[in-house]
Formats: sequence, structure tokens, C-alpha cells
Amino acid sequence: MKILITGAAGFIGAHLAKKLLKQGEEVIGLDNLNAYYSVTLKQDRLKKLEEFARFKFVRMDINDRPAIEHLFATENFQQVIHLAAQVGTAHSLENPHAYIETNLLGFTNILEACRQYRVEHLLFASTDSVYGLNTALPFSTHDHAEHPLNLSAATKKANELLAHSYAHLYGLPVTGLRFFTVYGPWGRPDMAYYKFTRAILENRPINLYNHGKLRRDFTYIDDVITSTLRLLQRIPQGNKKWSSMSPDPGSSPAPYQIHNIGNHKTVTLIDFIATLEALLGKKAQKNFLPMPEGYMHASCANIKDLKARIGFYPDTELEHGLAQFIHWFRDYHCV
Repeated sequence: MKILITGAAGFIGAHLAKKLLKQGEEVIGLDNLNAYYSVTLKQDRLKKLEEFARFKFVRMDINDRPAIEHLFATENFQQVIHLAAQVGTAHSLENPHAYIETNLLGFTNILEACRQYRVEHLLFASTDSVYGLNTALPFSTHDHAEHPLNLSAATKKANELLAHSYAHLYGLPVTGLRFFTVYGPWGRPDMAYYKFTRAILENRPINLYNHGKLRRDFTYIDDVITSTLRLLQRIPQGNKKWSSMSPDPGSSPAPYQIHNIGNHKTVTLIDFIATLEALLGKKAQKNFLPMPEGYMHASCANIKDLKARIGFYPDTELEHGLAQFIHWFRDYHCV
């Protein structure tokens, strides 16, 4: 099977590509290698993938519609996993146009290419941030998610709506993946766990928003990869019991499905830091700050539907996952 992964030099994309390659699949990895965070880190991830004969890297921007159309026409992908996106809550407040261009226009190019070249199944990355102002934990895909708190989350919600329209109009099978705070080796340097680890080891203070009372559902990368690969094999058929009188946001009569990919546990930022300190053997210097604009107070995934669909759910304990990350961090950064 030939599979396209967009954002293949990214955190989740690189892990996913490696697992598929180990399973003997042919993977085309697309990435534009933008400078939102370390290009060197992205290139180092790609070096690991280029050890496989069945991997091919294509440097391309998903906003380049003619190039995307040519790629699909040439490669004849059976399945597509779309992970390329402009990410980061804070950055969306500073550079909104990057989110509109990549997350909306770029995603439309992928959808249209999948439709035109009859891709068997499209998976795409969404986020727990779409739940926005919702406070009823754990978040369920059967809940409405109409009040995002920042532009990044808003574009991901728009992705879900665009994807549904293509599933409805053209019968394109689509599965959306709402990722909950993914962490682990080869992670993103802009994520809090990465920044905290670096700061503690370098004797610099860390900023704890909402005075350390934020709560997150930390999901280990291996669990994310297992969930995604199992869902890749579960092509949506449409919910025959779906009712227009009481519409279910998490499914559709069209071949469209949304799933939470989370660890179904909340951890306060204070407890997270305590675990990190214990693993590093070093205390953090803490700055307690108020809640910034655009951030959610708490997040937790209801994964009942995910477990029922794939017979698996993320359950890696935070201490184990962070230990794996720290081992990689020390080795990669030689600290």
C-alpha cells in the first residue's frame, strides 16, 4: 500500500511514518520544513526515515495547489494521513494569516486531491482545543464544539466541517483525530513539557499559567501511533442510525467519523512539574502567572467510542512516558 503522510518531518508524522515503514508499507513523506521551530530537528527526524528503502521525502507546501495535484496524479495514493498544519496557540495570536493559509487553504487542496484521485481513506489531525469553552469533562465527540478560544482551534474545527462536506458530497471516507496534548521522544520544542525540561536543566525559571492550575490530558506518542494505525484500517461507512432530528456531532450518515485520541486522565500542571522534577532529580524555578488569552483551563478525553472501534485506548502512565522523553532529550541534546 502506498500512503501519503503530510507533515512527515513533524513529531507525530515522523513516528507514524517509521511505524508504517517497519510494517512494510510504502510511504511518501511531504513537508515544507518551515522554521516555526528547529528545522534541524525536522531534518534529523527525516534522516531516521531515509534509512528505509520504501520511504521517499517530498519537500512541498500544501498551499501549492498545482504541485499537490501533480503529486497525487503521479503517485496514486491509496490512503492519506494529513498532519501538516500551522500549530501553536500563542503563535495564532501573532500570525493569524499563517493559520488561514495552511490550515484552511492547504487542507482544501488535500481534500480536493483526495476526491479527484479517489483516495480510499483520509485521516486528518484535529485537536482537543476545538472543545473551547466546554467545561463538562471528559470531552466527548458527541458533545457540540462550537466555541473555540483561539484561531488555531477555530481552523481545526473548520477542517472538521470541510471534511464532512467532502464525505457527504463525494463519499470520501474521512476520519478526524482530535489529539490531546501529545508528548514523547522527538517532540516539538514549542510544547510545554519540552520547554520545561530544557529550562530546568539550564537553571532557568518556567512559567506556570493559571498559577499552575491548568489541567491537561497528556497522551504518549506510542499510544497515538497505535490508535491512528488501527483507525487507518477502519474505513468509515456512515452511521445508519444517525438522526437529523437529534444530530450527533461525532458521526454522520456520510462516511465520516471523529475520534478523541487521549489518555482519559487529567493532570494538573503542578503535578506534572513534580513528576518532571523527580525524573530529572532537580527542582524547577517557578513563575506563577495568570491565565493567558486563548488557553483552555482543562482538557480530558472520553475515549469510549475509540476503544469500541479499535479495541485499544491510550493508557501510558505519565511517569513512564516522561522518562522516555527525558532519556531521548539527554541523548539528543548531549546533556
